[in-house]
Amino acid sequence: MKIRVEINRSLDDTEVIIHAPSDNKAHEIYQLLQKKTKLQTLKLYAATTEYYLSVTEILFFETDGRQISAHTAEQSYTTHYRLYELEELLPQMFMRVSKSTILNTEKIFSLTHSISSYLVCFQNSYKQVYVSRKYYKELKQRLEERE
Repeated sequence: MKIRVEINRSLDDTEVIIHAPSDNKAHEIYQLLQKKTKLQTLKLYAATTEYYLSVTEILFFETDGRQISAHTAEQSYTTHYRLYELEELLPQMFMRVSKSTILNTEKIFSLTHSISSYLVCFQNSYKQVYVSRKYYKELKQRLEERE
């Protein structure tokens, strides 16, 4: 692999162009870059305490009324972000799977089909979320890319 950096002071923003012999290699590089440019730590709240957690510890985010909860394997926290804001800030491993849920695709243990939706179980946790049919195809693609 060749790496070339060109400095151009007239640019307003950094631009990365990937020239690759296959889609797989380009996609792999793209995902690595996405992970580095997105939010890595998130300020969360439980009772009167602020916690600073790595986003890799989070299984999923869900709405309950106006409150957004972030769930880890053991605990749940609240955040002041809205789901649409989290979608923009979180790394590529997170994706929206329903109107009220964003999940970490790297923490999925199993996916079970039911009549109108799909049930996701997470690694080392009893917690579960449902994926709507609208988002199932994209989730399935992400999981297959992970192999």
